[in-house]
Order: sequence, then structure tokens, then C-alpha cells
Amino acid sequence: MRMFGPLSRRTVAAAAALAATGTLAACGPKDPAASGGGASGNGPAKGGALLVLNSSPQEDFDPARLYTSGGGNVPSLVFRTLTTRKRAAGAEGTEVVPDLATDLGTPSENATVWTYRLKEGLKFEDGSPITSADVKYGVERSFAAELSGGAPYLREWLIGGDTYQGPYGKGKKTLDSIETPDDRTIVFRLRKPVGDFPYVATQTQFAPVPKAKDTGVRYEEHPVSSGPYKVVRNTDDGRRLELERNPHWSEKLDDQRKAYPDTIDVRSGLDPAVINQRLATSSGDDARAITTDTNLGPAELARIGQDEELKARVGVGHFGYTTYLAFNPSVKPFDRPEVRQAIAYAIGRRSVVNAVGGSSLAEAATTFLPEQKAFGHTPYDHFPAGENGNPRKAREVLAKAGHKDGLTVTLTHATDEGEIGSKVAAAVQQSLEKAGIEVRLEGLEKNAYDERRWDAARTPGFFITRWGADWPAGYPFLAPIFDGRQIVKDGANFNHARLDDPAINKEFDEIGRLTDLDAAAARWGALDKKIGERALTVPLYHPVYRRLVGKDIENVVISDWTGVLDISQVAVR
Repeated sequence: MRMFGPLSRRTVAAAAALAATGTLAACGPKDPAASGGGASGNGPAKGGALLVLNSSPQEDFDPARLYTSGGGNVPSLVFRTLTTRKRAAGAEGTEVVPDLATDLGTPSENATVWTYRLKEGLKFEDGSPITSADVKYGVERSFAAELSGGAPYLREWLIGGDTYQGPYGKGKKTLDSIETPDDRTIVFRLRKPVGDFPYVATQTQFAPVPKAKDTGVRYEEHPVSSGPYKVVRNTDDGRRLELERNPHWSEKLDDQRKAYPDTIDVRSGLDPAVINQRLATSSGDDARAITTDTNLGPAELARIGQDEELKARVGVGHFGYTTYLAFNPSVKPFDRPEVRQAIAYAIGRRSVVNAVGGSSLAEAATTFLPEQKAFGHTPYDHFPAGENGNPRKAREVLAKAGHKDGLTVTLTHATDEGEIGSKVAAAVQQSLEKAGIEVRLEGLEKNAYDERRWDAARTPGFFITRWGADWPAGYPFLAPIFDGRQIVKDGANFNHARLDDPAINKEFDEIGRLTDLDAAAARWGALDKKIGERALTVPLYHPVYRRLVGKDIENVVISDWTGVLDISQVAVR
């Protein structure tokens, strides 16, 4: 997932949530396709109360401040957008489909103008009609400084977006590059071609907001629903969020959200161990509970492995994420390609995978793009090391760089036991020692580490990091890391390698203008392979997520878009 601007509490929390929250995948417990569905045998029945047990609160529950994928899909119960992800399991769930709009949008010939038509008959929770002016206003308020935190793409892409300050206070109140010629038509005029715009239109910034009901920073307390549920109470900045049915939501106008439960109670701030224990025991109300942000760890999986009933309630998921070793070539000796190549040859990925819980929780990676078709994944292994590393080849390459007697480097990492923490660092250290590379470990507390690795002026020379995409395509995965025009010299920078190659930058532009998403995916895969030859990163693994649900939960659907159990599909018995 991408992070932007100052590393606020919300930004750091969002990054941690997406990275660690991980998730269930294409199959799951109580899936009607396997179990015969609800009591009638004809699929899940509507009704009942769903309980959600989470560790992270639903902070800033305002469409201007959220990512659609954030919050374990909870926001999409309340906020509909122009487009949305297909609510299907696995790879099928990486498709983008219409939501409020009638289709995926009509692009101009050069994809700089996108036009959408709203479905007829859409209504807010109070029965008032949803119009194109409401969508325009929802986008415009996301530019206000007091509502920052959401995705930045529109600020970068819309004409005038770089200077627009939102509809509040002084200055221009509206953004002219968003046009609403009638109540059902909305037009976006962009500064550059964007073939991925249908994906971007899934972001919550595209949720309609009625101007007359906007309460600014207090809107999160009772946002006006366009989805199947409305907010009844939002307590303590999202620590408890209570939802009930929106009577004006039309199932005929929303073919994606099933909305089986009558009510949904999201309770947060709980200890992860307590959440998993409650789900495992499934006593009382916990029998109809799920979690959207708590994974099972190695010890818990070992216990569950001995219990067939519990194993049947564990879902497995994949989200487009890569944990990798990053280099800052402005720090010696990482300016030498041979040093970076030697480290790539030396890495034993089996030990790294074991450090995070084994193959049940991680899959070894040799490509930067995740192993999903939607990203355009193209297999490659430019510096083959096998499962246990290739120290002989690493020493040979080091010698060519003038380090025949080895060298000493510092590896910066977080001090927790997570995906970029101490255990992974120790596994990397042991691999490199076999190749004559002494590794000194520099551990930092998680928040301090996040600030350090993203800070352009203080980026370490060699560190463990990870990256995930805001939608399942190559652009949001590769561009922030390798497009030279996105290098930030004073602030949060993600292009750690400072790669600024005109040919590669041009390829980003050429692929980015394609509206044929399959054709674009193939070229993203080829670009990933080309960049990989430079050893600017060393991919380590793609995480696997395992989640437990209560015993009375059915219709578990998890897509490869978010990897999160889709609450809009869940039913309770």
C-alpha cells in the first residue's frame, strides 16, 4: 500500500493494517458452494446480527479520508463508489465492475477524459436522490487539508488538482475539471492519460456526499449512507461502529453487495490473541463473529492443526504484497551493482520464510510483482540462489567488485516480530555470513523505523521493507518504487533506489495510457522483469494470510483484490 505526505498517526496505522491484516482467500469455511448454503439449502438467508472483532479501530470513518480497501471492507457497506471490485473469490475478484455507474466509464481517445453515467433511481439513506453533483462534491471535499488521508491520485491527475484546496474556507469552492452536465452525468478531465481510471474510481473519495449534510471533520460521526447499511453509532473514533440496514438501498441497483445480516457490530481495540481465542471458542455471540484485521500466527496454527472442526473454519488468503530488501545506492557500498547482486545470490529464502512462520504463512519470491495474473506477473529469477542461497556465486561476484575478503554492511529493520522485524533480519544475516558478508543489525521501534525508511533524507543504505498496491495492477505497485519522476527529495520517498531512467519513465507513461487492462498487465510484467536485472531490490516473499471465523458464519468470500473477507457477502446462521 502506498503512503503519502507526512507520516501521520493515521497514515502509519493504515500501512500497518494493510500489511499485517492480511486475510482470507478464495475458499473458506461454511462456503455454500461446498456446504449447501443456509437452512433452506438454497443459499444463505437474510437476517441475524454479525459481530466483527478487530484490533484496529475504524478511525476517520469519512470517505474523504479512507482507502476503499482499508478497514477490512467495512467502509464499502456504507459508501458506494462509481466502480467497485467484483465481489467474487480469488482471481475473479480482481476485476473492476460498475457500482453507482452504469459501466466502467467512457474514455476519450487518449484517456485524459473519463465520462460516467449514474444508474437511475439511486438514493441516500434519507430517501433523497443521489446525483452527479453529490459525487463531484464528495471528490472535492477530499482535497480539504482537514480531511486528508485518502488516496492522492486525483490531486496528481485532475487538471487543477495540484492547487485546489477543497470546498471549505477561502479560495475556489469547486474544481472545474469535474463537470456535471446533468444529474446523472459526471466528467473528469485529467492532466495525463490514465488507463487505470476505472480502478481509481473504486476509491472512497468517489462516494457521493450531499453538500447540505456535510459536517466537515464531524461527518465521520454520521456519514450519509449510499450503501446497504447506515451508521447508527460511531463511538470513540471508530472503536465501536454499529450499523443497521439502509431502507433506501436497492438490491436491484447493487448486484455486488449481498447484505445478509440485519445489523453489524464492529468492536475494535481488542488484543489479537483474545480475538483468535474468542473466535476459536465461539461461545454465545462470538459464534457469529469474524475479524477483518487479525491473522493466525504459527503457534495458533499449530494448535488449530490438531482440531478438525477449527481447521474447517480457517480461510486462506493472498493480497498483492511483497516483502523485500531495499538498497539506497547513494550509500556505499550499495552504489556497486555487484554488491547488490552478491546479496541477491546469497539470500536463502527458506530461512526467511521459516522466520515468519513457514510456508503456511509465506511464499518465497524472486519477482517484485506478486504472483497474480492481475498484476501481470512474469516469472524470473535473475540471481538464482535456490532455497538456501548460493554463497559460492555471491563470493565470486563480490571479488569482481573488489571485495574478495568479504565486507561489512548494516541492515536496518523493525524490532518487532512482524514481516520486516527481527526474525527476518536474523535470517538475512545468517545467509549473508555464509557468503563472507558480515551484517550488523540496526533495529528500530516500529514507528521510528517507518519514519526512517520513508524519509528521503535519512533512508538507510540497506533495509527490510514491503509494498502493496491500492488496486490489482502494475502501475500502483511499480511506479512509486521505480518511476524517477516520483522521487521525493524532501519528504516521504518510496523510490529508495533513486532510479530515474528516461526509458523506464517513458514505459510507465506508455503502459499507463492503455485502457486494455489485459494488455497493460502483460507489459507491466515485462517491465518488472527488466527492472529486476538491476538488483535494486531483493524480493524475499509474498505473505499468506490465515483467518479464523466463528462457527455460525457462512458464505465466506475472499478476493485477490484485498485478500480480506468480504463483509458484504457474509451471512450468519
